[in-house]
Amino acid sequence: MKTRTLLLIAGFACIFSNHVIAQAPVLGSAEGFVLFTGTGAITNTGISHITGNVGTNSGAITDFGNVNGVMHTTDAATLLCKADLQLAYEQINSAVQTNVHAPALGNETLNAGVYDISGNTTLSNDLTLDAQNNPDAVFIFRMSAPFSATASSRIILINGALACRVFWKVEGAVNIASLATIRGTIIANNGAIDLASGVTLDGRALSTTGAITLNNTMAKVPSGCSGVVLAGPMAPFLASTACYVLFSGNGAMTNAGTSFATGDIGTNVGITGGFAPLNVTGKIHPIPDVSTAQCASDLLTVYNYLNLLPHDIELLFPAQFGNDLVLTPHTYLLNAATSFNGNLYLNAEQNTDAIFVIKINGALSTGTFSSVILMNGAQAKNVYWKVDGATTINDFSVFKGTLISNNAAISINTGVNLQGRALTTNGAFSTAAINANIPGLAACSLLPLRLLKFTGNRQGYDALLNWKTSGESNTSAFDIEQSTDGTNFNIAGTVTAAGSSSGEKDYAFRVKNIGLSNDILFYRLNMKDNDARSSYSNVVKVVFPGKTSLQVSPNPVSQTITLSIASKKAETAYIQMIDVAGRVVFSTNKKLLAGTNSLQENVQSFAPGLYTIKITATQAFENQQFIKN
Repeated sequence: MKTRTLLLIAGFACIFSNHVIAQAPVLGSAEGFVLFTGTGAITNTGISHITGNVGTNSGAITDFGNVNGVMHTTDAATLLCKADLQLAYEQINSAVQTNVHAPALGNETLNAGVYDISGNTTLSNDLTLDAQNNPDAVFIFRMSAPFSATASSRIILINGALACRVFWKVEGAVNIASLATIRGTIIANNGAIDLASGVTLDGRALSTTGAITLNNTMAKVPSGCSGVVLAGPMAPFLASTACYVLFSGNGAMTNAGTSFATGDIGTNVGITGGFAPLNVTGKIHPIPDVSTAQCASDLLTVYNYLNLLPHDIELLFPAQFGNDLVLTPHTYLLNAATSFNGNLYLNAEQNTDAIFVIKINGALSTGTFSSVILMNGAQAKNVYWKVDGATTINDFSVFKGTLISNNAAISINTGVNLQGRALTTNGAFSTAAINANIPGLAACSLLPLRLLKFTGNRQGYDALLNWKTSGESNTSAFDIEQSTDGTNFNIAGTVTAAGSSSGEKDYAFRVKNIGLSNDILFYRLNMKDNDARSSYSNVVKVVFPGKTSLQVSPNPVSQTITLSIASKKAETAYIQMIDVAGRVVFSTNKKLLAGTNSLQENVQSFAPGLYTIKITATQAFENQQFIKN
């Protein structure tokens, strides 16, 4: 009997050992830093591409260009990061060992676990980390001495392994040779970190004490573990400006050569000339009219919204803009005249709704063949540029997004491909043999009307839809389309259009009792004319009472924010406010009652920027965002 018991214990121990899941350390505020040292300088050579915050609590940061993050030198953020880094280091040291490994890494595949390595450790060739399709797999490598990686060595992740769940704890210095690819968070204790030329770091390089040097490095904070999806700020409502591809509120609009455009072209003061109607899919407004007057008014509203929008990240070197810089969904500020050369990459991180806003307090000029490149789901219709100065887009550039210049001229030169809009509140506008197209707009100017607004609200269990048009001519009808998922739509009703209207026209449609059987519904308009042409409006969302929902007001907010939480049932929910770096700046548990609940929180001490509100409960709530002024 005793022998059988021992065999059972041994068997269970064997089974358990094969399923040990290491626990990732809590990085706290260090999570938002891609480069950090508690004590020491951080020095860059060449053009490095950095996504994440950079900081030292005692030392200098030198020779960096534009960084897609915030630079911190001996401030409250670095003091907190230093403390959080020490806690993470201690958590790693206390983790239960699952494996012992020789000090030579490479040419092998390893599964999740905590690996203890004695002596100076070297990574050579490829090391593959296999999560075995476990999304929570954690890899921890604890080295008792310095760590180095040979040139062109690589960490390869397979079967669901994530860089944000890989950790390298090093006692002493870290030296990564040229062209190596490292994935995971490096924590060096009392040691310098050197990233040689061409290193790629999908992770973080953090040192408790020690200098950090890098040279033409590509480094980014790893994604996939925080649960926070970067969305950027709220997009401005373009109103009638949405239908104009080229416009000036006050100034001549001239074209030389053969230009092609999709969208309306015009000015509200002056003459529009040089555009061939056969080459423009839209309406050319040769002289000011009702439409250009409306556009000039709406353009000021859009400009003011972008101008007042708080920035998350300041790019400190406007003269070095471009140069393969990678930006993620945020509001960026360049506080001087800006020169854009080479490529600019906009990375939406798979969020196709992510918004990018780039604010330039000065003139903007691009080099020849400069290019805005969209990646990982980024869309030109979600990119906005605010320029306080003249704008010159030079020959054969590819420019994407809606550009709004204030009180200054716009010049778009030969061979430019504009995937967006170029609009100025006040200034002359010239083009020369360009191709300009409005992004993400289904034939806005093909329909003889302007949709000024489309909104959806609940009234009891009814959905009330309102919209306003202007300048209708030959319009036929509006099909109101309804969806439960925002993707698949069916017709909920039809409203006959005015057919002809020189001024503004208001419409309304009510869908009765639809909220009795649905939590959230999406609506859009299919706007049709008598020639069988049609175009879709924006999509609006209607959330019904008694269902799960979160509403935020006011937004933007300066001092006190109110959360209105509609809950299906009584339960306790965990409420968090998260900044753009993924840090939880506020959290509380709240007992929800079935029905409407209200929570007020003073956010006056929050730093200006974009925040995400997340509610965790047995029922699902959509995250909401707000801007702190």
